[in-house]
Amino acid sequence: MKKNANFKRYTDRQISNISSAYNDTESNEQINLFEYFQIKHPEIWVNMFHVPNGGSRNIVTANRLKKEGVKPGVPDIFLECAANGFHGLRIELKKTSGSYATSSQKDWIERLNKNGYKADVCYGWIDAKEKILEYMGVE
Repeated sequence: MKKNANFKRYTDRQISNISSAYNDTESNEQINLFEYFQIKHPEIWVNMFHVPNGGSRNIVTANRLKKEGVKPGVPDIFLECAANGFHGLRIELKKTSGSYATSSQKDWIERLNKNGYKADVCYGWIDAKEKILEYMGVE
């Protein structure tokens, strides 16, 4: 944790540059979000994880994952902290433009919201960062 203390001075713009080596925009958004929380709020980061539900896979792997319980539309990011009367926060993270939630993603978000979770679609890592900070009551 001591290493992270040295990075508290980074701005959001500097954190956005961390993922510049990657080509996939949605992947960049995920990386920036997790880097931000690891650097600026490790106490939140430790309770966050990404569900690698999407992506290209060969048919054998895809069938095996389906049998193991992988389901389409599950949100990308889980924050396992109860807050403000919710069990936890779920975020479907999209790139800042040209990307929209699918019907299965919308269905999951609706179901989660009805079952005591806070769930939403965020466009870009800064939108997600603000949603997480608001959920956790951090200014």
